[in-house]
Amino acid sequence: MLIKLYYPSTQRLYAFKWSVFSDWCSARNQDPVSCDVSHVLTFLQELLDKGHTPSTLKIYVAAIAANHSLEAGRTIGRNALVIKFLRGARQLNPSRPKTMPTWALFIVLGPLRKQLIALENRLKAEMDEHKLRLQKEVETQANDTYIELERLTKMQAAQLDKEVCAPTLHFVDRVMKSSQDVTFLSANSDTPKEEKQERSSRHKETTQRSQAEEEAQLLNQQRLVYERSCRALKRRSLIKKHEFEQEQMRELEQRQLQTLQRLRFELMHHQHQTELENQKEYNSRHRKHALQRRQQARNLKTLEMQIKKQFQDTCKVQNKQYKALRNHQLEVSPKKQYEQSINEMMASQSLRLDEEHEAECQALRQQLHQEMELLDADQNKTKAQMEAQHEREVQKLEQKASLRRAHLEQKKSWSHFMRNKLKKIKHLFKHQEQELEMFDIESAHLGSGSLASFDFPKDEAR
Repeated sequence: MLIKLYYPSTQRLYAFKWSVFSDWCSARNQDPVSCDVSHVLTFLQELLDKGHTPSTLKIYVAAIAANHSLEAGRTIGRNALVIKFLRGARQLNPSRPKTMPTWALFIVLGPLRKQLIALENRLKAEMDEHKLRLQKEVETQANDTYIELERLTKMQAAQLDKEVCAPTLHFVDRVMKSSQDVTFLSANSDTPKEEKQERSSRHKETTQRSQAEEEAQLLNQQRLVYERSCRALKRRSLIKKHEFEQEQMRELEQRQLQTLQRLRFELMHHQHQTELENQKEYNSRHRKHALQRRQQARNLKTLEMQIKKQFQDTCKVQNKQYKALRNHQLEVSPKKQYEQSINEMMASQSLRLDEEHEAECQALRQQLHQEMELLDADQNKTKAQMEAQHEREVQKLEQKASLRRAHLEQKKSWSHFMRNKLKKIKHLFKHQEQELEMFDIESAHLGSGSLASFDFPKDEAR
């Protein structure tokens, strides 16, 4: 390693840089010793994006080259791509001179800070002025709009008054003209009295007849205007009723959608909680069963060791007792008596052994019978558990099939409900259109004309 050729401080610096590069390579499953130049360039690009200076990048390159083998270090340290990358980084981020003291920085940056503060104040003043100007323009536009609205309201009211009062003015003009004619006839002294009376009576009849015709025409016009206004008001109320029905329908759809989403969320939450509780219970039972199984094996092994140890201790004690008894008999009894006692003991021992064998065989038979009964009980229990599990699986499968069947039926019913809903909405729109069309036809037959463009005067104008 080339790193051993440097000073201790340089070695520590290079070791730190090398640890950073090693962590970066390990995070990407790369070997830092045998990595490619492309990985080194990627590492340097990330450091440059994080804000590291070109001198720091150069130190990283030197540390990587020092920790590689000699040939690899020369390859990475003198690679044209690495050198070109460092040169480009140095051109993009030129470092300031290191010999520049702090007070020189204050001298250089002082006027710039003052200029920046002055620029901020000027921009703030311009912004305030612009806000005031915009506010004044908005107020002026609002006043102009209000004045124009008042002018249009007055113009509409005057036009309506003119339309309503035009027949009355025409009638007043005719009455005034008739009175002027009567005054002219009475003022003329050359006309005979009979002719004056005849003209006066004829003029009176004509005036009364024309007055009656004008009154009838005026009443007819007023009736037509009133009927047309009533029809327009009815049409407007009908449209309002249709809009209210549509709004109620939209609100009902929104409430139904919210209720459906809330129920779906509650069901999903309940399902998740149930699954989580079942999983926790299964985990606890599994841990308990595994612990019991391990504990049972350990207990059996301990019991077996205890039995073996007791058997060995008993054998040792019996051997010691036998040896002590034999030595005592050899010391006390003569040889013939000893042999006789040995024979008697052997005979009694054989007899006792036969009895013990019989007892052991009987105990073994009983133990085998008990084990056979336990085995049968265990097998029956296992068989019952398996049958119960099969029944549960069958019930679960039937329940799942029933749920799926219910879901399909619900889905069919939901689709049927949606079709009925769309059909009812279409029927409602069609009924509203037909009702409006019939109302317009009836209005046309009554002579009211088209009421779609009929506009009522504002409350302020009336």
